[in-house]
Amino acid sequence: MNPVHILAKPEDLAQKALIAGDPGRVKKISEFLDKPKLVNDNRGFLVYTGNYKGSKVTIATHGIGGPSTAIVVEELHMLGVKTFIRLGTAGSLVPTLKIGDVLVATGASHLPGGTIGQYVGQGVTISPAPDIALTMALTQKLRERGINFREGMLFSSDAFYAEDSSFVQKWSSLGNLAVEMECATLFSLGRLRGLRTAASVIISDELAGETKWIDRSTLESKVEQVSKAVLEVLAEAG
Repeated sequence: MNPVHILAKPEDLAQKALIAGDPGRVKKISEFLDKPKLVNDNRGFLVYTGNYKGSKVTIATHGIGGPSTAIVVEELHMLGVKTFIRLGTAGSLVPTLKIGDVLVATGASHLPGGTIGQYVGQGVTISPAPDIALTMALTQKLRERGINFREGMLFSSDAFYAEDSSFVQKWSSLGNLAVEMECATLFSLGRLRGLRTAASVIISDELAGETKWIDRSTLESKVEQVSKAVLEVLAEAG
């Protein structure tokens, strides 16, 4: 099957990619590559390929939520990408995880059904967990660069505005430290398609207590720090 949304050729892409939801963020991160080339802008899924420290790397937009992420990961895989690291944002579910903090995902909780249910069938569950070696490489690189982080589970939601007053208590009580919308789908596809996956998210808002949001300059600074760590991991990945 040929991709119908990512209109690029296999030679346009690397075998490893940093993926993010926001096309503006992808465009900004692409500036850290040597000679970045825009290889797709169809449907707003910006995809750039260039070199980072001598290694060919792709940076791609996955959009918002599981369905969009599944389309992009599947199509990038069709074009030869085998390793994916998501760099995103998330809302903290616990008071100890503050705006600007970094969380490396060790797994992703999710409700049954949805995008994952379409793949595995109703009543069937799999374990949405990242690749262990790739995740360890990511945490090591963050340490080397002096970036403080935590490791832990997060919850992948399908509805950004559906949270009620019991949402934080419910999902934090089940061991989740943050909420975002894509990791469960990414990790599940990794298991199903034999891909290496990992994810690091920056806390953009605090949901435990009075809701607070990150300011743009703080977020941009954190994205630059973490994205360079991710790019180094990908550059060194086999």
